[in-house]
Amino acid sequence: MALRRTLLSSLAACAATALLAPLAHAQADYPNRPLRLIVPFGAGGSTDMVARLLADKMGQVLGKAVVVENRGGAGGSIGADAIAKAAPDGYTIGMATVSTHGANPAIMAKLPYDAVKDFAPITNVMSVPSVFVIHNSVPAKTMKEFIALAKAEPGKYTFASPGNGSLGHANIENFMNLAGINMLHIPYKGAGQAINDALAGQVTAMTDNLPSTLPHIKSGKLRPLAVLALKRSDVLPDVPTYTELGYPGMGDGGWFGLVAPAGTPPAIIAKLNAAAHKVMAMPDYLEKQKGISGESMGNTPAEFSKQITAAIDRYTAVAKRANIKLD
Repeated sequence: MALRRTLLSSLAACAATALLAPLAHAQADYPNRPLRLIVPFGAGGSTDMVARLLADKMGQVLGKAVVVENRGGAGGSIGADAIAKAAPDGYTIGMATVSTHGANPAIMAKLPYDAVKDFAPITNVMSVPSVFVIHNSVPAKTMKEFIALAKAEPGKYTFASPGNGSLGHANIENFMNLAGINMLHIPYKGAGQAINDALAGQVTAMTDNLPSTLPHIKSGKLRPLAVLALKRSDVLPDVPTYTELGYPGMGDGGWFGLVAPAGTPPAIIAKLNAAAHKVMAMPDYLEKQKGISGESMGNTPAEFSKQITAAIDRYTAVAKRANIKLD
């Protein structure tokens, strides 16, 4: 009987070794073909710019091309769902943002993915500030002056957003609550329409990523009052952060990170994390990062996981206070 048990144990161990050997070899050989990097927004936006900069350099580090695939729509949820449902083999990764892994889980009731359970965080990559701007016809030079105007005439001033339940909507709802002011929300179908009406003075204010807003700030058509970031932007050194203005509850701004489908082997996650960190140390990458007002935010998978959870918690509180919910 003892001999039979020993024989069975040996056979089981051999079988397990035989099953694990191809997987171990595949991980050691990884990557042996091009990777797909899904961007859950359209071409030309901030997420796409970060992704293409990263993909080019990661391809060099990994020795295989990293091909960007734009899968926009529904505030990033279509692309994020495609990442979540991809095979967890390391050959499909994706961009995670404060929209897809913060605001959307808090606001969208029927989100097709779980922002925590369906993903394996790889690393945060870059933060890009957003900026609160007003039309140059508004008689306020500072945020303090604008808040005074808004408090004096509640509901008079308006703010544009790329749509009801969008990150831009949630951020200004959060600020209104923290500052004790009331502005009228004007939702648009996309950031392009929103910024066009802000430029024309049809709406008073809006918040958007700094790279897309900066040309209009430089032209003098829009006046910046605050940046949502960990520190002041080098291109807007005179504009304070929300935290400096006394509103730390606004958070640390927008970020762009890398995630893989849940179940992706830890060895592959570690290899992708190391590759991304090598990219973030490249001088030419850092120079191009400055061109889109970015700051490196590289960290460990565990640290990035905590940032995702913190973003979900923050926007869940905002959505509850402002009664923002999308079915």
